[in-house]
Amino acid sequence: MTSSHPAYGQLRQVTSSASVLLADNPGKMTLDGTNTWILRAQGSDDVVVVDPGPKDSGHLDAVAATGNVVLVLVTHRHKDHTGGLKKFYKKTGAPIRASSEHFVRDSTPLKDGEVIDVAGLKITVLATPGHTADSLSFVLDDAVLTGDTILGRGTTVLDPKDGTLADYLASLDRLEAVGSGKVTLPGHGAEVADTAEIARFYRTHRLERLDQIRAAVEKIGPNAKPMQVVKRVYSDVDKKLWPAARMSVKAQLTYLREN
Repeated sequence: MTSSHPAYGQLRQVTSSASVLLADNPGKMTLDGTNTWILRAQGSDDVVVVDPGPKDSGHLDAVAATGNVVLVLVTHRHKDHTGGLKKFYKKTGAPIRASSEHFVRDSTPLKDGEVIDVAGLKITVLATPGHTADSLSFVLDDAVLTGDTILGRGTTVLDPKDGTLADYLASLDRLEAVGSGKVTLPGHGAEVADTAEIARFYRTHRLERLDQIRAAVEKIGPNAKPMQVVKRVYSDVDKKLWPAARMSVKAQLTYLREN
């Protein structure tokens, strides 16, 4: 069996304390599928689960079988990460913690800067909004779990419902500050060697896109609509991805009009 990404149904060790189970829910927004991360101190049967994933019984059963689940953490609200929460809670009884009270069970909402001491691990909570307003990252000694703020490939979509470019750029700054030498453990895609390095790359790419969008608006006019901009800026991208691009463009247009 393969020991590299993607490896559906296989618990794959990535760092000394982090393993991943990849949900079989590939798609335009999920890439190869949603990564469920299993955190475990060496020699311990207790595990912390980050993002149980979609409502997929087979996947949730496999996650529950990885050890004694003592805590569930949520990176953000999107259903490919949270759809299975209720079922997983019934299965394991493990408390659930997230930024939003909506997902919390038997505990309290997570706070920026909080250090969670659990199952022999120390996990620092880092607020990283931008993809969504409730997006969080989790910092370990040797890795950073970035949810959808940084992916294993491609770039992150900004959800215009509550994600903003100003927040996103600030979050990339925070991840760069804490991520030097730490492996990126993303919500989708394979791990990346250095979080600070990939955060810098993401910022550069986003600012380049912003310049392209600014230039497109100058040609189209100040009332340019998101899809008009997409057709110019993303003309070399598969049209199947244009709806996702439109979401980010909408957030970037808001940024340009407010700054």
